[in-house]
Amino acid sequence: MENSIYLGLSRQVTLQTNMDIIANNVANMNTTGYRAQNTLFEEYLVKPRGYDDPLSFVNDQGQYQITTPGSMRETGSQLDAAIVGDGFFSVQAPGGEIQYTRDGNFSRSADGTLITQAGFPVASNGGGIITIPAGSTEIAIDDNGNVSNQDGQIGQLGIFEFANAQQLEQQGNNLYKIVGGDAAPATASRVKQGYLEQSNVKPVLEMTRMIETVRDYQSVQKVLQSENDRLRSAIQKLTGGGQ
Repeated sequence: MENSIYLGLSRQVTLQTNMDIIANNVANMNTTGYRAQNTLFEEYLVKPRGYDDPLSFVNDQGQYQITTPGSMRETGSQLDAAIVGDGFFSVQAPGGEIQYTRDGNFSRSADGTLITQAGFPVASNGGGIITIPAGSTEIAIDDNGNVSNQDGQIGQLGIFEFANAQQLEQQGNNLYKIVGGDAAPATASRVKQGYLEQSNVKPVLEMTRMIETVRDYQSVQKVLQSENDRLRSAIQKLTGGGQ
């Protein structure tokens, strides 16, 4: 296969990845606390044997999150909480591993455990679970994440900050796992009870990116088709098939 076709295919693969991420952003534009993702590419140079000039491929380096916070929406619900600042709530993921989320749309399970919308226990600042006793009517969550009812404090939400938010890797169910870094107890974040942070996805921007990606893909497809026609014509002439 000609090098030009390899280069075109390299570009198309990365465009497909970009489209998948854009589609995921659009699908989550109404997901509480969701942070939009973007692709990260770099040039990858290869010098084939027998060629003086290197070939420039596109190398997929992964993705990164847009860390701009979403807007706040007041719900009035006693169990809803939003973080003002860079912090994340801690959650007990399957297997007991602590993961993190900006989604404070919490609820109470049948046994009183404070859980996320996916049904995972919300972790306390010590890593345990928070149980809301039966008969609790006046639930309050203060700026530091302390959870109380009419009888006193129940527990404290685990709220953590990260030196580099890009070390948080998406795990599904609106959760993130820290990779190559550490979580530190929040010092510059506060909690607002009765509010939820909206997704920071900008629909108009994502649709614009989607249109641009489709056009780029079609452009590369035309180049590949033209190159394929050129090669076929050359083969036909060399084998006498064009006579």
